[in-house]
Amino acid sequence: MEKAASLLASIFGGASSASTEPPAATISSIFIYPIKSCRGISVPQACVSSTGFRWDRQWLVVNSNRRAYTQRVEPKLALVEVEMPVEAFSEDWEPKEDSCLEIRAPGMDILKVPLNRTCEMIDGVSVWEWSGSAFDEGTEASEWFSNYLGKPSHLVRFNAVSETRIVDPNYARGYTTMFSDEYPFLLISQGSLDALNQLLKDPLPINRFRPNILVDGCEPFSEDLWTVLKIKKLTFHGVKLCSRCKVNFAVSISVLSSFL
Repeated sequence: MEKAASLLASIFGGASSASTEPPAATISSIFIYPIKSCRGISVPQACVSSTGFRWDRQWLVVNSNRRAYTQRVEPKLALVEVEMPVEAFSEDWEPKEDSCLEIRAPGMDILKVPLNRTCEMIDGVSVWEWSGSAFDEGTEASEWFSNYLGKPSHLVRFNAVSETRIVDPNYARGYTTMFSDEYPFLLISQGSLDALNQLLKDPLPINRFRPNILVDGCEPFSEDLWTVLKIKKLTFHGVKLCSRCKVNFAVSISVLSSFL
């Protein structure tokens, strides 16, 4: 767990450099997306695990065939706001009896999903190439998303007890993630976003790119070359540039990097 305001990342690029001092960048924001394809939360600190930040992409909305919905086919998910207890992002915090995930959307009442309850496990949940079991968050959540999207839907939670979802072994062998698209972490620099916006008539905000980590203080697109990132006592590996989809704007293909 690290606080964004005080966290200094020493970033070592993959290319050789004549300078003896490694370039440094400051982490300016941390973002967590509890429900895949719904709005994210900007947090001052987050707990790190091998599958990503705690709570990140831990929930998923699926259709009647238990296949994942994303903004690509259900753009209304972009308007779904998610809120968690502030203390949920503290180290060693565990949900209490009344701890809830609060979900809001235009024209809908607030949906409260308890964080501390036993749910029915269902099989055949799929996202991209992966299929496995997940926990069904119940009838109320199902009705809420079904009414909002106008079609049968369910809210499910990743079954971390018995399921694993491996990342592409061609880039990072032996690592796993939950419901994120490819890798546990996604990083972008403020410099890259600023450089992109100079080319656009209408500047884009950072939430269009859905990163987990926003860094500042480095040259635009320099993160494309980073292979090892040291954040205090933690070491991250840059394994692949992120191939952006139409949800995140096609020109961003060279802006973002995916990291483990």
